[in-house]
Formats: sequence, C-alpha cells, structure tokens
Amino acid sequence: MFLSIEDLGERLRAAGYIADPVATTTVYLAAELHKPVLLEGPAGSGKTQLAYAVAEAAGTGVERLQCYEGVNEEKAIGSFDEALQRLCLELKSKSDGMDWESLQTELHGQQFFSAGPLLRALQCEKPCVLLIDELDKVDHAFEATLLELLSVWQLSIPKLGTIRARSIPFVVLTSNEERRIGDPLRRRSFYLRVEHPAAEREAEIVALRTPDSSREFHAGMAGLAKALRGWSMEKPPSVSEILDLAQALKVLGTEQITPEMRDVLLPLLAKTEADRRKLLLRDGFASLIYDAQQYSAEALRGNTA
Repeated sequence: MFLSIEDLGERLRAAGYIADPVATTTVYLAAELHKPVLLEGPAGSGKTQLAYAVAEAAGTGVERLQCYEGVNEEKAIGSFDEALQRLCLELKSKSDGMDWESLQTELHGQQFFSAGPLLRALQCEKPCVLLIDELDKVDHAFEATLLELLSVWQLSIPKLGTIRARSIPFVVLTSNEERRIGDPLRRRSFYLRVEHPAAEREAEIVALRTPDSSREFHAGMAGLAKALRGWSMEKPPSVSEILDLAQALKVLGTEQITPEMRDVLLPLLAKTEADRRKLLLRDGFASLIYDAQQYSAEALRGNTA
C-alpha cells in the first residue's frame, strides 16, 4: 500500500493525521504483513480517524462495522434477502419442468445474499480499510466470528459456502476499553496505545486544519484542550471537537478565548449537564482559561525548541 515508512508518514500528514514514529512504523508493518492493528485508548483520542487517514493515504475506501451491544453475524457478515428469494420462487414455480434442486442452489447463491461490511471488505477488487469500531461493546462470542477472517482471510457462511478474499483489507480494530478484548484477537494483531495528543502535537493538528491562523491560535487551542481534559470532565473533548471549536472561533472572527465568552462557548465545550454546571461555577471558566494559557505557552516553547 505504501512505498516506505517515510512515504506513509507524508501521506498521513497530507490526510490531516500527524502520527508519531511508532504509530507510523506499526501501520506500515501491518500493511506489509497483512496484520490487523488493535488501537486502544480513551474515546475521542483519534483511533477511528487513523483508519480513515490510512484509507485516504492509500487512495482506497473504508468498510466500517460499528459495534454495539447486540450486534450479530447477520449485521456484520450479511443475510439472505428472503423477499427476493420468495419472488424468484414464485416466478419460477409457474414454469413447467422446474428443477427444484437447481432452484434451491440458485436461491442460496450470492445474488440473493445481502453482504455486510465484513463480506464487502473481502469482495473489494483492491484492498480497502476494514474498520471494526468500538469492539469493546460486543462480547467474546462475537469476537470469535472475526477469527476466521483475520486468520485465513475468508468467511464460512451457512448455505452460501466459504467466501475467500479477492483482496486482503487493512484491518483496524478500536477499543475504548469498556471491557478487555480477548487474547485470540490480541495475538493476531499489532497493538497501539492511542492517548490524547500532547499539546505540541495537538497544536500541529490544529495548524493542519487552520493553516491561515497564527501559531499562537494553534497553541491556544491545544492549551485549552489540555486544560479541559485535566478538569475531570464527564466528557472531555476529543481531537475532532477541538478542531470544531477552532473552526467556530474563525467564524466568530476571533483567535482568542476570554472569560467573557463563557456562555457563548458552553454549548461547544460542555456536552453533559454536569460539565456545563462545572464550567458555570464562580471563577470556574476563568480558572480554565488561565490553565489553558499556561499550557499554550508550554506548547509554543515546545514547538520553538
């Protein structure tokens, strides 16, 4: 998928994702060796975005399986279209000399099977990125359905048969650590810990999205992010939410957050009632801005160094 580790790093950056050397090397090796990458870390730290950045860097698409409690093989792999099967059966039953055995085989062919994201990923003509997002929301039984795919790049589907990969996807598994991912999947994957970025790196990320803004603005956004995440909020801001805030400030025509802007910015900063009340406490928002300014100064010194 990529010419070299350096080539991958440049392409990821062009896609708006700044990866550290360890992450870049791990992704490159996983692509070369056809190994899944398991990304673990807090919500909003950029795990999902890495999958999309790899896809953009490789010039391919993403097949995404969004996991949730109760997701099953039918949602992940696909199912037969029973309505289409019945229609075909009704039409052919009216003809003379129908071969029932051949019809049964036909009804269980791929033309009557509605593929889910796992199967679609295997059927791509060129390798895609298969994102299995928030795997920690499902149980170990569902994890077991992934083992065949990740071991031999095929899926055994009742009545349909064994479907082998036309191309081997680049697989990204993400977890917010609501529960521990099982050892069988861990053994098959390369592991990356993904934390919220340091202030210096987040300033670089903001700079990629707002290149016309000043270094002070980029550092200010990074400093605010670090301050918010250090406030023990119920819902600390993700990287993407900080980028949204940066864009909002540009729309408002300002590059500096002041304590007087509290009420205007609360809907962007606080995503739960508990967090909103916390920022409304007397001197709370002013203290937050003070902390952000200190972190911003650190980020500027770090980038200068």
